[in-house]
Amino acid sequence: MSKLLLLDIDGTLLDTNKQLPGATKQALIRARANGHQLAIATGRAPFMIGSLLEELAIDTYITFNGQYIAYENKAIHKQAIEPDILERVMDFADQRDHPLVFLNEHKMVSSIDFHPDIDESIKSLKFPHPEMDKEFHRSNDVYQALVFCEEHEERQYHQAFQNVDFVRWHRVSCDILPKGGSKALGIKHLIKSTGHRLEDTIAFGDGLNDLQMMEVAGYSVAMANGHEETKKRADHITSHVDDGGLAKAFDFLGLSR
Repeated sequence: MSKLLLLDIDGTLLDTNKQLPGATKQALIRARANGHQLAIATGRAPFMIGSLLEELAIDTYITFNGQYIAYENKAIHKQAIEPDILERVMDFADQRDHPLVFLNEHKMVSSIDFHPDIDESIKSLKFPHPEMDKEFHRSNDVYQALVFCEEHEERQYHQAFQNVDFVRWHRVSCDILPKGGSKALGIKHLIKSTGHRLEDTIAFGDGLNDLQMMEVAGYSVAMANGHEETKKRADHITSHVDDGGLAKAFDFLGLSR
């Protein structure tokens, strides 16, 4: 039975050095040869994953945690954040000296010329500090934004803005998403195009933005390096990403044999 394999990128496909392990690549190639379909499910933007998609010959992806979905390289679902909400979040954040980053499918921009928290977190993705464009959200669709604050400062955003979701992905950064937006919702949109049933999906992930995906997929695998909450939701926990965890999971499930 063909499965739809939903692959998180950071900490799942890519190791802690943001490299694709050779064993992982070979496992993906064998799984595809066995008739399974590969899809990316990430919090990253489309423009941030182009080289990986090309290397793995993948044309189906859930990005922005479900806000921009493509099947065979054609967008099948888009959901932007309302500009007035972003305006209010930015005003709130400005009062607390917390910068924002806005992203669409093509680029990301910053609300400030430079900030060390932006530099630290964006560099962890191997990208440079974005250029400043404080008006970007007023004339462009924004599918995801980032607010830069520490964990103890995050609660005030949840309390002040209950019509969007804040999901932490870094020590100093939270994703801002439309309310209810998630990779799980992305899967439900995607299978309408791929023809798979929900029970034919297998999700692989490690982060807090993978929680709902773990719950909705037919089967779920968490990396040993994953967040404790993510591992609690998974059907199976594989090895650390730096120890060939994804390849071992594929072998355990009989996907690459």
